[in-house]
Amino acid sequence: MPRPKCRRHICRIPDKNYFKPRGIPAVELEEVILNLDEFEAIRLADHELLYQEDAAARMNISRQTFGRIIESAHKKLADVLINGKALKIEGGEVSLDKTRSCGHGSRGKEIHRHQ
Repeated sequence: MPRPKCRRHICRIPDKNYFKPRGIPAVELEEVILNLDEFEAIRLADHELLYQEDAAARMNISRQTFGRIIESAHKKLADVLINGKALKIEGGEVSLDKTRSCGHGSRGKEIHRHQ
């Protein structure tokens, strides 16, 4: 029996959760779902520029799990951009962590780049 997934800690739920190519009705587009943990991984690694180990600690997961999540997120984003699909951000096993700082505006203090 596989191990149950632990809830990944996320800082916030995005205000805007749907993106699509301009000029194409949504009903004509294939939709890609980006889970909230994948969104958080993108935010931490690519926007906050944290190393994977630091980002994984913030999400309360292992570095290896973070690596799998960020790889999945990057593949989904590439599919959306290259193939002109719609992107919907929702779902996943997450818990909203209101006790931690999101790091907004603190980029000067915590600039770490994952390789």
